[in-house]
Amino acid sequence: MEARFGYYGNAVAQKFAKYVNSAGKAVSDSALPGAVQELVKIRASQINGCGFCTDMHTKDAAHAGETQTRLNLVAAWREAKVFTEAERAALELTEQGTRIADAAGGVSDEAWADAAKHFDEDQLAALVSLIALINAYNRMNVIVRQPAGDYRPGQFG
Repeated sequence: MEARFGYYGNAVAQKFAKYVNSAGKAVSDSALPGAVQELVKIRASQINGCGFCTDMHTKDAAHAGETQTRLNLVAAWREAKVFTEAERAALELTEQGTRIADAAGGVSDEAWADAAKHFDEDQLAALVSLIALINAYNRMNVIVRQPAGDYRPGQFG
């Protein structure tokens, strides 16, 4: 697969990405645990069919010490015993926040309350911001058909 055009080589896209990446730094520097951040990015990317982001974030997570078992089970997290209650709450919020158009009520009160049991307000702000951010990245990459498979951990850092 080839990208429809060189999005990341385009001046307008580079300027936009600069600001989006700055927003991402606020999340990555937050108190939201790094493992939760990677799980959220992976799950949203899987749902959105973003191969580029799925490749990037599974490789980054593995590089940071995430186990292959947990990475293999992200898509089936409800049936897996390898995730904490806090991670499960974050994954549920991610799914509902990513599939927002599929539910007439958006994110359920139950999903929000469960996340709020595990994360403080700053962490919740980071979690909501991260869900919005990864969905934006997914959409940019899916729209231009950014190919996946060549990412190397730390490539953009």
